[in-house]
Amino acid sequence: MGDSPEMFGDDAESTPSAAELEAAGQSAMFGAPEPVPAPAPAAAPAQPYRVLARKYRSRTFAELIGQDAMVQTLANAIRRERLAHAFLMTGIRGVGKTSTARLIAKALNCVGPDGKGGPTIDPCGVCEPCVAIAEGRHIDVIEMDAASNTGVDDVREIIEAVRYAAVSARYKIYIIDEVHMLSRNAFNALLKTLEEPPAHVKFLFATTEVDKLPVTVLSRCQRFDLKRIPAPLLADHFAGICAKEGVEAEPEALAMVAEAAEGSVRDGLSILDQAIAHADLAGGAEAGRTLVTAEQVREMLGLADKTVQRRLFAALLGGDGAALLDVVAAQFALGVEPLALMRSAMELTHRITVAQLGKGQGDALSAEERETIRDWAQRLTPGQLHRLWQLLLKGFEEVKTAPDPLVAAEMALLRCLHAADMPDPGQLVKKLEAAMASGALMAPSASAAAGQGAPVTASAPPPPADLGWEALVEQVEHGSIPMGSMMRIQVRVIDLAPGRLVYEQAPGFPDDISGDLRQTLQRATGLVWEVERRASGGQPTLIEVVNAEREAKLAAQRSSPLMQAAMAAFPGAQQVEDDPAAGAARRHDSRQGNWSR
Repeated sequence: MGDSPEMFGDDAESTPSAAELEAAGQSAMFGAPEPVPAPAPAAAPAQPYRVLARKYRSRTFAELIGQDAMVQTLANAIRRERLAHAFLMTGIRGVGKTSTARLIAKALNCVGPDGKGGPTIDPCGVCEPCVAIAEGRHIDVIEMDAASNTGVDDVREIIEAVRYAAVSARYKIYIIDEVHMLSRNAFNALLKTLEEPPAHVKFLFATTEVDKLPVTVLSRCQRFDLKRIPAPLLADHFAGICAKEGVEAEPEALAMVAEAAEGSVRDGLSILDQAIAHADLAGGAEAGRTLVTAEQVREMLGLADKTVQRRLFAALLGGDGAALLDVVAAQFALGVEPLALMRSAMELTHRITVAQLGKGQGDALSAEERETIRDWAQRLTPGQLHRLWQLLLKGFEEVKTAPDPLVAAEMALLRCLHAADMPDPGQLVKKLEAAMASGALMAPSASAAAGQGAPVTASAPPPPADLGWEALVEQVEHGSIPMGSMMRIQVRVIDLAPGRLVYEQAPGFPDDISGDLRQTLQRATGLVWEVERRASGGQPTLIEVVNAEREAKLAAQRSSPLMQAAMAAFPGAQQVEDDPAAGAARRHDSRQGNWSR
């Protein structure tokens, strides 16, 4: 049996070797012993660096930021023992879907430090189930990636395994990430088990594309929609992480990182990791301090400076094309993408519009920015801001697809610049009406007469009091020939005055045309007309007058001695009209289908 380290003390490294004992004995015989140098302690193996997104993954529900409603629902369900058999977590990437699934697994299987606890919303984190689940090695918590296990055979293994009880945990839990990647047949195979699983089994699903899941699966799960994390909350979260990492960061820099994360904690932590690596050592390498500045984050992300954003916007509103192009060129030289410039202008337009409603000014990081946004919100009208937004949005799409984004951005911004002072349609109508009322603008008929050299005045068409019925019908025909023809054929005037018409409708026309006459006369004269229809008493219609005159003329011609001699000389001959106006009237009547001869 060999000697054990305990024979020589607590530390095995302090046990003297045979050579050391021999040397010590010789030193005792020949004089003072020479000091023996102690062996250098073995260096601890360097731990590999863990990125912030993994290092600061939520380990408790209290660390899960921005999802208070879901945490409250789960806490109440655990407290009241109303646990569903299947949970579905959905949301954008990086908001905590998989972390939530692991936390639920810990909450359901936690036994507490004394091993006697039950399900809790605050798992202890020190018992064997909590530790094993956190390290991903618990035998009863099976985590599967549906992106690489999509087939029905993979689901069949789950169906076979759920029949057996958990080995050591309270619940056997299946965590299926990106569950929307399962095939249709795999979903169908899982349906029955998902609807009626054994009491010891829980399913936890996570997906970013919930729309791809069959309705039959959704109806069998308790669904939690994880929200995007607001940028201010993300910035506070990142500030706390920087404090733990011993990194100093400017508030504006953290705000930029939070905005770039677009509501995703993981994306934000990845950007923050990059920003820390990009940052300079404040005070030199000796000090060992890291400072993340807004300027460095802006340069790293290729963002437009807030001050430059305001200068660009001021040049846009001020109509200074040269200054606008200078700002664009300077930003492009610094590496800011043209698309980012368009996006920043759109963002500022949106913030000014929201500020007009008394909201959004608190998001500004500096007093100067808040004051500038407040000033623009007071100066610009909502119509101008909405029109500017549409122009910028159209320009943004053009820049995305243009072969030269810089040129496209310059042209889009210049188009916005030239359109900034244009009045909106409502203002334009008001200006035209004011010009017409003051006589500064001639009516269309007066303008046409002026082009022919006739003396004109800036006045409207003659009032209806100066018009007879035929002249009034001719005025109607300038705007609508069919309505003029109807008035010529059907209306027998009884009484005509400005704004009043009493008429008899010609026989053969059963439909009442009073409403059409009222609207037509109002459009032609600008007056409100009173139109009354009576059964009799009207004068002949204009067409009846033309026809009567034509018949009288023909009768006079037939009764002349010359015509009678000609008819006697040529039996069977017919009289032909040679009056172009009468022929035109007859053709007009024939087209109407009512007065053919």
